[in-house]
Amino acid sequence: MIKQFEDKIYAGVLGKILGVYLGRPVEGWSYQKIQDTFDEVKYYVHDKAGVPLIVADDDISGTFGFFRAIEDNNYDRNLSAKAFGDTWLNYIIENRTILWWGGLGRSTEHTAFLNLKNGIDAPDSGSMKVNGKTLSEQIGAQIFIDAIAMACPDDPDLAVDLVRKAASVSHDGIAVQAACHLAALEAMAFTEKNIDVLLDRAAKYVTDPLLTEIIADVRDICSKEKDWRKVRAYLDPKYGYGVWPGCCHMVPNHAMVIASILLGGDDFQKSISIAASAAWDTDCNAGNVGAFNGIRLGIDGINAGADFRTPVADLMYVVTADGGSVVTDAVLETKRIVNAAAHLAGEEVEISDERYTFEYPGSIQGFSPCEFDHGCVSRVTVHNKNESSQENALAISCDCVADGVTANVATQTFIDFSKVALNFSTVASPTLYSSQIVKTKASVEGDKEVFLTPYILYYDLDNQSQVIYGEPWKLTQEVREFDWKVPDTEGMAIYKLGYQISSVKRFSGNVFIHSIDWKGAPTDFAQRGMLMTSIWNTNPLWLASFASSAAQFAADFNQTYCVSHQEDDGLVTIGTRDWKDYKVESTVYYNLHKAGGLVIRSAGHKRYYGAVLTGYNKAQIFVQKDRERRILAEKEYKYEEDKPYRLEFAAQGDQLSFLVNGENILTTNDDTYSCGGAGFTISRGTMTCDSFIVQGE
Repeated sequence: MIKQFEDKIYAGVLGKILGVYLGRPVEGWSYQKIQDTFDEVKYYVHDKAGVPLIVADDDISGTFGFFRAIEDNNYDRNLSAKAFGDTWLNYIIENRTILWWGGLGRSTEHTAFLNLKNGIDAPDSGSMKVNGKTLSEQIGAQIFIDAIAMACPDDPDLAVDLVRKAASVSHDGIAVQAACHLAALEAMAFTEKNIDVLLDRAAKYVTDPLLTEIIADVRDICSKEKDWRKVRAYLDPKYGYGVWPGCCHMVPNHAMVIASILLGGDDFQKSISIAASAAWDTDCNAGNVGAFNGIRLGIDGINAGADFRTPVADLMYVVTADGGSVVTDAVLETKRIVNAAAHLAGEEVEISDERYTFEYPGSIQGFSPCEFDHGCVSRVTVHNKNESSQENALAISCDCVADGVTANVATQTFIDFSKVALNFSTVASPTLYSSQIVKTKASVEGDKEVFLTPYILYYDLDNQSQVIYGEPWKLTQEVREFDWKVPDTEGMAIYKLGYQISSVKRFSGNVFIHSIDWKGAPTDFAQRGMLMTSIWNTNPLWLASFASSAAQFAADFNQTYCVSHQEDDGLVTIGTRDWKDYKVESTVYYNLHKAGGLVIRSAGHKRYYGAVLTGYNKAQIFVQKDRERRILAEKEYKYEEDKPYRLEFAAQGDQLSFLVNGENILTTNDDTYSCGGAGFTISRGTMTCDSFIVQGE
């Protein structure tokens, strides 16, 4: 059953991010300013607003980040509100990721986070009794729920139950009811297209008489008036920001979401355009409308209007403490949701575990013509072979490739810092590392002699982009698999994986990439020694490949890094959940501190293994899971401050080993975590660290 909904889940994910990217550049603009500048926002206006198209945004990071509570808790249909709150604490880096950090009592989500941090579990963390009516009824409840609803196709009861718990982490009252109303609409849209039927059926999930009245009022005016500007003029004096208190109240935004759905009808472009043009919370509203209509109208509905997909190319950032999962795309997130939907429904579904499979209609997973200077290049476009056949593959269409003239395409494996907006902090780790083996299945159309060359783009020590090419592969019409060991960048962050097409004689046609994958931790990745180029450059791009929740994490002018945190458990991690069996090594100098050491198999910053030396002259291996810490092994170990200690922390299966200066001092077994990134942990103090070395199998 779930298999039949896959394409609609993909369309819902696409609809969400397309709507967000459409509305985000005008977020915070007045209705009059949007009118005066653009009249209507019918297509992307980021360039005219002077911002990038693909950026970190709370609507995307929260939607797909908080959804992970389901998979992190074994797909429990009875998942508690507390579990969603614990997920917040695990994936949010305070003052940096996902949320608007507007302050206690000002930002609803910031206030809820502080409650959680101080031991107030959900749902109390978002309740009226703790935060008051105004704060608890702002918009945030409904902007984070689409992925949860998509994991419950045609099961509105489950969608509403899970969304109620997820929303209650930060909200209460009419805001939670509105989130549940939207969740029911989205869950039912998998099998019902008629908007009026959907609204009639969703009414039973709304018990607040005020929300019932608002929805009925919106439906009534939209049945009488088809001009969305006149509808907005009717709604504003009754439900606008001037009527409802707080920064961004739910009522005007939910009213506009319903109006955009009704007035847009079966026109996907029109519906998200109305939501983005009507002001109020433009990216939130267009994102919710896009998700709903993506599900309801499917890929064909999205493709019926302007080409919203090609500029986005499926790309998205889900910015959390799990840095290796930040740079992602609509296909990867769809597969996570499909997997969750199958588990929640008690079904089995076969899902590819390869990273790039291009398996949904028109998907290109971030690939686009490469902007790096490769010399003389030909025109090139990308699309999916499944748009004209039954076969899934990235189709790279070349025009006049010839001797000395190449075609080049690439996809992001890390943040492209030339295209980052500062509205939300973009914390991430690369997905690809030196020494990993990239497996590529490829073929060519026709019988001409055509070559495919893999390459990486990376940031060097001076923050400049550099390229390293592999050896060219000769393509055939038959699909062949090619292996490439990623070259050594000396620890510098790889931000794009690309492919160059070449031919001695003129070639105009298609090269097909059928899949791309790599697995496991790198066998030899290292940042070694002092890497500063200036004492004033304490935050170079090579350092940005770590996700840090430590208060201070900087390049050091004696060793490689300085890590400092005034509270317990400041973490700095790098890597992905592909990393399973591996060891990490660093030489550590302790200063004032309570405890410090290494981290492995981090699945966020509240779920990991730690190996530390403490200020009480003890060595420990522990497992951290949310607020609970279990000491797995411990012994006396005397050491001195300001002297070097070479720490090694290894995981092999369920065995964990902690070595100091080459001596194995602790070994234990635990199966809580099987994979995840690595890094440092420091509590109440500072340590400097010389080099960081990862060695996988």
